[in-house]
Amino acid sequence: MTHTPSIFQRLMLGFALMSVIGGFILLLFVGVEYGLSSRARRDEIQFAGIANEVADHVVVPLLVLIIPMTLAALWVIRSSLRPLSLAGARIEAAQAADKGFRVDLQDFPIEATGFADAVNGLLARLDEAATRQEAFAADVAHELRTPLAVLGLELERLDSPEAHRLKRDVSAMSRLVDQLLVLAQLDAQAAAPATATSVDLADVATEIVSQYAPLAVAQNKSLALELDGGVLIEGRREAIAAALRNLVENGLRVTPPGGTVTVTAGSGARLSVIDGGGGLTPERLAELCQRYRRGDHASGSGAGLGLAIVSRIMVAHGGRIETRPDQSELILLFTPSTENRS
Repeated sequence: MTHTPSIFQRLMLGFALMSVIGGFILLLFVGVEYGLSSRARRDEIQFAGIANEVADHVVVPLLVLIIPMTLAALWVIRSSLRPLSLAGARIEAAQAADKGFRVDLQDFPIEATGFADAVNGLLARLDEAATRQEAFAADVAHELRTPLAVLGLELERLDSPEAHRLKRDVSAMSRLVDQLLVLAQLDAQAAAPATATSVDLADVATEIVSQYAPLAVAQNKSLALELDGGVLIEGRREAIAAALRNLVENGLRVTPPGGTVTVTAGSGARLSVIDGGGGLTPERLAELCQRYRRGDHASGSGAGLGLAIVSRIMVAHGGRIETRPDQSELILLFTPSTENRS
């Protein structure tokens, strides 16, 4: 792939070309001057004398001026392009900035303000698109959650095998709606990052374990919680909770009755889930992190989005998901916030 020369390269090439052309024209004028002089004068000086005079009065001054002219050209070019470099550095530093970030035109050269205005217009459209997408996802989720909740309450009144099957289907549909909402929010977050807040991983783990403890008891399984101090990270609490929720649900699904699922939070800005299953190899984990891929013990009513959502959440938070097959453990590794590193 060929690259267009940079502005710096073009300007340096232009200065060099101007110097060569200027020197050539100067030599040409000198030659014309001697050519117009009288023949007696030319015979008196001879060719060797002309060459020496040209070298003394043209070539030597040009060679002496090359270094200061080159240094001056470099200084002029770099100082002229410095505002663009500073603006590029500010834009690069603002990759994870809040919505509403715009390029500051205060230090921009007049020639580049049109480009900066176009970039700001693009950023504004991205903000609007992300806002619309997140609002649409929230509206759709709300519209679907309400009838599903009502339907679930109505089914609670019935006591038959068909009613129990329908309640499981409604629960699966509610979970799918929640997953789709999280995916939509992550897409919107990637398009225009929103404000991150401090999230205590210990609080998230405690909340999820409390939420799923009754389900574990109903399935004759144990759900344990181990806390190794509170660790803060920067992110979105609801997304992190959704990631851990998926791991706990998968852990309860693959753990046999009488087994234990252990959730750990703390040291090293991490959340981990150890279940009673056979564990996942790194290759199998990478495969399951793709959308619509189900594990061997996955629910048939699911959409194959669980670990794909977890992977997307971790990428959005600058972290990753790892596996320890020998311990049947899945680990969410985050980046600690500055409060922990200070």
